[in-house]
Amino acid sequence: MPSLETAVLCDGLVRRFGERAALAGVDLHVAEGEFVLVTGPNGAGKTTLLRVLATVLRPSEGAVSVRGHELPRAADRARPGIGYVAHGPLTYPGLTARENLELYAALYGVSADQIGPALDRVGLDDRGRDPVSEFSRGMSQRLALARACLHGPSLLLLDEPTAGLDADGRELLREVLAEPGRTVIVSTHEPAWFEGLATSEMPIRAGRVAA
Repeated sequence: MPSLETAVLCDGLVRRFGERAALAGVDLHVAEGEFVLVTGPNGAGKTTLLRVLATVLRPSEGAVSVRGHELPRAADRARPGIGYVAHGPLTYPGLTARENLELYAALYGVSADQIGPALDRVGLDDRGRDPVSEFSRGMSQRLALARACLHGPSLLLLDEPTAGLDADGRELLREVLAEPGRTVIVSTHEPAWFEGLATSEMPIRAGRVAA
């Protein structure tokens, strides 16, 4: 079993959808505190990799662990330490921004006192009582970031987090990502934007780590 200094470990990770292997033997080692960019063309397997690490998908083959918790066997123990921003915001449009975070806080045992600061952190403090159905794509992305960070995860998994964000939203995202004490894995088509934040880059092609 990997030590706690290892945030993420994949050994021969395979994920199939029917006969197609979206991930075809990925080896990955991410140490605590690293900031890794996962890059590659559409369909390369970037989103699938993040979904496996976020415990949304089960691996078809290979070994995967998050902070020493083997997936999928110990997924319930791994999840409290993971914050995940998918390509879609994963919020409830019929609820207000505050209600979305209240629901998430209840699931993770987070005090409701943290919701106001979380909204303020992403520039939504004045929109907390508005339904998410009225939000732009960028505002929904900001709320998704607040949700992912609300329970103080040690590992952030972000799928194309700059998509839909205006200049102010991108600056807020950069401030959050610059905070110390986390391991971050980002899938992106904009690696240059993360200059100064990322510590390494892992290109994927056709479900494999490219040389």
